[in-house]
Amino acid sequence: MLSPEELSALYLSAKVALFATLFCLPFAVALAWYLARYDFKLKFIVEALLQLPMVLPPVVLGYLLLVLFGQHGWIGRYLHQIGFELAFNWKGAVLASMIVAFPLMVQPIRLSFQLINQQFEQIAGSLGASPKRVFLTVSLPLALPGIVIGSILCFSRSLGEFGATITFVGNIPDETRTIPIAIYSFLQQAEGEQMAIRLVVLSLVLALSALIANYFILQKYQQKLKG
Repeated sequence: MLSPEELSALYLSAKVALFATLFCLPFAVALAWYLARYDFKLKFIVEALLQLPMVLPPVVLGYLLLVLFGQHGWIGRYLHQIGFELAFNWKGAVLASMIVAFPLMVQPIRLSFQLINQQFEQIAGSLGASPKRVFLTVSLPLALPGIVIGSILCFSRSLGEFGATITFVGNIPDETRTIPIAIYSFLQQAEGEQMAIRLVVLSLVLALSALIANYFILQKYQQKLKG
């Protein structure tokens, strides 16, 4: 049985990961399609910026988020004027998770778009379909395996986000204390080791389940391509 603190961390982690995945998805699909279909002079800059969250220390990302979106940040001060706060609440945890997990979502979607036989798109266009209709009815369905895999990776990475989140939104029970932050907090308590162990096991189960699901989806897609 999980304690109320553990259940709160589990619920908050699931909520943050779900919103991060949903908000990332349209931007990831758009960027992945653009990178897969077009070459442009500054493409290497876009590629570098896309991968930057993967190589920067998470604490640096959290600090940059504070500078930008904190109550007195460059953008956060204007959000504060309209009553919208990101720092030190769960919405900020969503933003931190989005930035960290976004590259993991883009890459499999981009690969799916690159593997599409463009003759299908050309045939649909020659039959009178507009570019928008071709994208929605041909390209997007064919890229669905990559979208599913990218979403799973984004959700899983969001569940495990720690460094940028704790730096940007802190460690507030029932507000920003996700599973990784709860584990860290329990390990600092004299009698919190058992709760920490339960959350560690739960994290392992969730991560392994996501990887297994990702594997079977990829296998099924590869078999479909061979068939």
